Amino acid sequence: MDLKKLIECAFSARQNSYSPYSHYMVGAAVLCRDGSIITGTNIENASYGATVCAERVAIFTAVASGHKDLVAIAVCGGSSDETDELSDYAYPCGICRQVMREFADPATFTVAVARSVSDYRKYTFEELFPDSFGPDNL
Repeated sequence: MDLKKLIECAFSARQNSYSPYSHYMVGAAVLCRDGSIITGTNIENASYGATVCAERVAIFTAVASGHKDLVAIAVCGGSSDETDELSDYAYPCGICRQVMREFADPATFTVAVARSVSDYRKYTFEELFPDSFGPDNL
């Protein structure tokens, strides 16, 4: 798996962020089992509750395109005045982690949070969301 390529895709997707209220731009890129990379960006809404995170946009787009076996995700986010080097790591929120759990193997799914293409942290999903509830619990 080429994490740097996945992170580059997340940074590219971040440029399409629709974040006129928070000015916090997030990009995500999901690697599917067949090697496809699907991207997403955060899309805000004036009602706030209708706002959707970049991770869910990427995952839902992947699933809608027929990809239900996900291998990894890269996430990057920061204020709109930051470009190639972000000031902090943007971790997925709880709702996004729950959505990931639906389509990923907790023991092997990789989550990369990046400040830049070369500055990132890598986790297994299980490290970020231990004892999660998923399809196997039903």
